[in-house]
Amino acid sequence: MIESETAERADAARNRQRILTTAARLFSERGAHCVSIDEVADAAGVGKGTVFRRFGSRAALLLAVLGERERRFQEDLIRGDPPLGPGAAPRERLIAFGEALLDLLERHASLLAAAEAGAERLLSAPYGAYRLHATLLLREADPGCDAELLADYLLGALSAQQFVYLRELRGIPLQRLKEGWSDLVSRSLPREPAAARTPGPPATRAPGRS
Repeated sequence: MIESETAERADAARNRQRILTTAARLFSERGAHCVSIDEVADAAGVGKGTVFRRFGSRAALLLAVLGERERRFQEDLIRGDPPLGPGAAPRERLIAFGEALLDLLERHASLLAAAEAGAERLLSAPYGAYRLHATLLLREADPGCDAELLADYLLGALSAQQFVYLRELRGIPLQRLKEGWSDLVSRSLPREPAAARTPGPPATRAPGRS
């Protein structure tokens, strides 16, 4: 019984890896929008139902293909060199985070844009990690801001669909997008954190004036 269960798990792992490898190849060759679940299943030599049982949806399959790339990116956020990793001021880290994410989009925007169908991307583990990272940096930079909401607003500017529109349809250079991100962060955060700002002394009336 144990041997049978072990063999089943091994088969499932092989099927999953075969599907991911096949999907990554097809997405790279033809573009994510031009590949269906049926085509992935046929090329991988498995049934369509197997693909859906393993991944649930086409968007989830896209996210799984991107998973390894995003795990490496998250590792850089946690343990990489500053300013992307720890050791720099929160404003500098937030700017470096956006610039690095733009580099990731430059390489994989079509896959990420296809994975943004519906709300799956926003509910995915990678987006949750990015949102938490941005929230913590914003809260550290300005304890008085609504860090959770501001993080979502800022990440909206880094969505794959927005990137494709700006980069491919409008032809804006990557460097200009990075400069725009830096400007957006700088305008979103005061030079002096809210917690450190204190109101000035109350205005006094000049003598003899009512």
